[in-house]
Amino acid sequence: MKSLEELRAIRERVQNQVSMRAEDHAHTRVVVGMATCGIASGARPVLTALSNLVQEKKLTNRVAVTQTGCIGLCQYEPIVEVMEPGKPKITYIKMNPEKAAEVVERHLIGGHIVEEYTLNSADIK
Repeated sequence: MKSLEELRAIRERVQNQVSMRAEDHAHTRVVVGMATCGIASGARPVLTALSNLVQEKKLTNRVAVTQTGCIGLCQYEPIVEVMEPGKPKITYIKMNPEKAAEVVERHLIGGHIVEEYTLNSADIK
């Protein structure tokens, strides 16, 4: 049996995770493609890294991390989309936990798109 303090800590952690994933169009939404192709390409550790970093950096009051199914660009998985209110959607491709950490620091905190990881930077013909 857990102590009352341990149970409270677990409840708080789970409530933070649930509220972080809530849809609120005033929040920045970070969406990770978690269809079969995304998961096979490593999307689960990317989602975990983003969720953990948003909590650690205390961004849950303005950033919601969610998952979606197929985004339709399998060759670029894992894919992370950042949707900020009033701004165009940014699609990050071929992500990993280290790149996700950089996106949190530079984009979500610093306000600067990490251009070299975006779909726009891909050599699409």
